[in-house]
Amino acid sequence: MAVRIGVLGTGHFGRFHALKLAARGCLSGLHDADPARAAAVSAETGAPALSEAALIEASDAVVVAVPTAHHHAHGMRMLEAERHLLMEKPLAATVAQAEALVEAAAARGLVLQVGHIERHSAAIRTLRASGAAQAGALAFDAVRVAPFRPRGLDVSVVLDLMIHDLDLLLGLAASPLAEVRAVGRAVMTPFLDFAMAQLRFESGAAATVTASRVSVGLERRLRLLGPAGEVRVDFLARSLEALRPGGAEPAPAMPGWGTDRTTWTEHDSLEAEQAAFIAAVAEGAPVEADGAAGLRALDAALRVEAAIAAGS
Repeated sequence: MAVRIGVLGTGHFGRFHALKLAARGCLSGLHDADPARAAAVSAETGAPALSEAALIEASDAVVVAVPTAHHHAHGMRMLEAERHLLMEKPLAATVAQAEALVEAAAARGLVLQVGHIERHSAAIRTLRASGAAQAGALAFDAVRVAPFRPRGLDVSVVLDLMIHDLDLLLGLAASPLAEVRAVGRAVMTPFLDFAMAQLRFESGAAATVTASRVSVGLERRLRLLGPAGEVRVDFLARSLEALRPGGAEPAPAMPGWGTDRTTWTEHDSLEAEQAAFIAAVAEGAPVEADGAAGLRALDAALRVEAAIAAGS
């Protein structure tokens, strides 16, 4: 039987979720606090605009894409109604709220997936498949910057953009976060619009993470450094370069070392994220971006925000 999935919140990301679920033939309905917005997306998708209670009744699972401040309240309603939950990132507004969601899902045996969409990108899948991410890196540098756009502005750039790289770095370092130093400022909104953080992990590894939504242009890159070599990922150029022992292109003045170069074909990361959620609900497939991962990323992001506040 097909999984019936409802969408709660039809703003920027909620609308995209609804469109793609409708194309899959599994959109059961949608709800938004703004009836006009719900009606508009209903007309686009052919799915009914429902009350929240009716949406729960019509669905086996729900995508919650409301403003972050409301994640906990709506998420708990879904879980208490025994509905599987795909929560857009961040998982919640506070660590305590996130912990409550994780505990509620576990107690009921429900799927809780967090919308860390980067995990499902072609770039990160290529990085993992290359084996380069398992090279014992000791230092990381991640940059994610973009010009200002009027979306995602209910939270800081740390919770909007940087949290993607924090999630990836926590996985790559495979070690708890030990120390955070950070700077940042509000520019166009009441929240932080750019931030730079220096992270140290309990393993001794370190990372620098930069995020901005008030940049002159787009830039997205990731670098890993360690005794086994260097890996550079340029997300916009779709290129991965790994300097390592035995690499295909000999490196000048480094006998036995060379560079392997890889590229990838982009795919729809949101569709891949939804497919993973459906597989977890329908088939019991492992949930990669599960509640525990969402909790770790949120904790790291809030520690970055706290470090900036302490230094201001």
